[in-house]
Amino acid sequence: MQKHYWILISTALAGIFFGILAGVFFLLLHDLPEINTLKQFKPSAVTTVYSSDQKILAQFYTEKRIPVSIDKIPEHLINSIITIEDGYFFSHSGIHLKAILRAFAHDLKAMEFKQGASTLTQQLAKTLFLTSEKSIIRKIKEAILALQIERRYTKNEILEMYLNLIYLGSGAYGVQAACQTYFNTSVSDINLAQAAMIAGLPKAPSVYSPLKNPDIARKRRHIVLRQLYENKMISREEFRLADKQDVASPPPKSMQNHSAFFIEYVKSNLKDQLSFQADYSTGLTIHTSLNFDLQQAAQSAVISQLEKLELRMKKNNIHAKKLECAVIAIDIKTGAILCMIGGKNFNQSNFNRAVYAKRQPGSAFKPFIYAAAINQGASQEDLILDAPLSYQLNPGKIWTVHNFSKSYLGKITYRKALALSTNTPAVRLIEQITPLKTIEFARALGISSTLSPNLSLALGTSEVNLMELTAAYIPFANMGIRVKPFSIEKIIDADSRIIYRHIAQKQAVMSRQNAAIMTDMLKAVILEGTGQKALSVHNDIAGKTGTTDNYKDALFIGYNSDTVLGVWTGNDDSTSLGKYETGAKAALPIWIDIMTHLFSEKSWQYFDIPDGTKMVYMNPDTGRLSKTQTQKTVKALIRAKDTK
Repeated sequence: MQKHYWILISTALAGIFFGILAGVFFLLLHDLPEINTLKQFKPSAVTTVYSSDQKILAQFYTEKRIPVSIDKIPEHLINSIITIEDGYFFSHSGIHLKAILRAFAHDLKAMEFKQGASTLTQQLAKTLFLTSEKSIIRKIKEAILALQIERRYTKNEILEMYLNLIYLGSGAYGVQAACQTYFNTSVSDINLAQAAMIAGLPKAPSVYSPLKNPDIARKRRHIVLRQLYENKMISREEFRLADKQDVASPPPKSMQNHSAFFIEYVKSNLKDQLSFQADYSTGLTIHTSLNFDLQQAAQSAVISQLEKLELRMKKNNIHAKKLECAVIAIDIKTGAILCMIGGKNFNQSNFNRAVYAKRQPGSAFKPFIYAAAINQGASQEDLILDAPLSYQLNPGKIWTVHNFSKSYLGKITYRKALALSTNTPAVRLIEQITPLKTIEFARALGISSTLSPNLSLALGTSEVNLMELTAAYIPFANMGIRVKPFSIEKIIDADSRIIYRHIAQKQAVMSRQNAAIMTDMLKAVILEGTGQKALSVHNDIAGKTGTTDNYKDALFIGYNSDTVLGVWTGNDDSTSLGKYETGAKAALPIWIDIMTHLFSEKSWQYFDIPDGTKMVYMNPDTGRLSKTQTQKTVKALIRAKDTK
């Protein structure tokens, strides 16, 4: 009877014990996350910004992760990871009991958690759903989740998720981001030594990082390679050669430093123009208009030429601390922004002077006045007076218009007046066509800044930004068609769907014939006027210099049939650059360096000569046409019906 009593007691206690265990198990099971939709889980991914020539300009992320499919991951990396982390990966069902018992015995002996024994599947479960807390409860949850994951997904699917999610140090999550970080290459292109180095990282990413601890990283890589060799996955010769290689390439130079102003402009466009919320964790791919090769050349030109300008300023006892520069190049046919520099040093000042700074354009505004006149039927052989000019503004106040040269030429053609950038003809012309009509036409060309409707507008006294000023020259080169500048070609989401594609915004604002005549007049600036230094690039260039009072601003806006390029130099505090630091002297050299690079390996396309126009020989002083070329004539484009 007593024996049966103890049997009943033991059975009851066992039932209670196993009941408690079952209760705890089901409680843990109930508390575990649902893994049925694990393949639909989208971890934080990198948004990558590319230039038009497929250079990575920048990456935005909360976690630097670039998902990649398993078929893009080389076999030597998969073998390395499995060998060092989970040698039984392809044979176990999520947990490895022998390894768990061995680790448990070791931990019991040490009286603390020292060995892990986690399979890759358990590591995946912990990465996705659990914390790094060291406890029995967490290990049980991890094991249960691992078993569930193994039942629902193939080994390759599990391996792909693991390789894309695991943290590998230096801010890199997943093998693709790690390969870019440590070797500046794609995971599909890594060699055996690099694969072994990556495989050694999961155990302690910060400790084994080749960028932080190259000697320790080398020893860890040796262990991985040794295990590959001992498991007959590589030959002795492969082991020897891989073991000799450097552990990592030097960190790549950040391209974002070269294009930082442009990147910030892109980000502002994403937010303001495309109503894109700044969530860069969804793995977008943003293709931009920037030509990175040209951007680098522009950067070099700015550095080189500003150094020369600084030396000249110092010789004249002028402080150059506030000296700045802005550059923008735009594709004439599409409006693509090819390069953008908003200042000397983004890290010192991130204010983008190419886009947001409002400065007086000086004589760079004069083409709009002449274009307005041409659009109203004038011709470049028409005459205008270059002579002293004064206006009574109010009692006791007189405005006198001065030429830069302090001399006057009498009656000259529109062509010569623009080429030499004389002031009195420009003021007389704006008076004839009226400031309001000039403003109306400048608006049509693309000037959006506020323009004051007074005669001094002819001298470029109303402030504009460099981008709108440069873009407003596009219709002259583009057969009268205005094109809106843009920076983003297309945006692709993480599922390879195009969610945005740029659509060109074009508008005809003047006739093809009038645009060609304006270009021919601006060619005269290069051939016969203030921009003759640009002839070192080519003789089929059009453009205009700009200089403001007291040499505060120096500009050159010039183009060929493909590209318009605007350059501004000046001091941030609007003080003088120094006497005679004109657009031709302070800005044009930068323009020349950039355009020389742009067309060093590119065929030159000549300007359009449309039907309805004809090339004639013209005396630029008198406007008289000649049937033959003489020392006093120049080639000029006029309407076919004009025979003055």
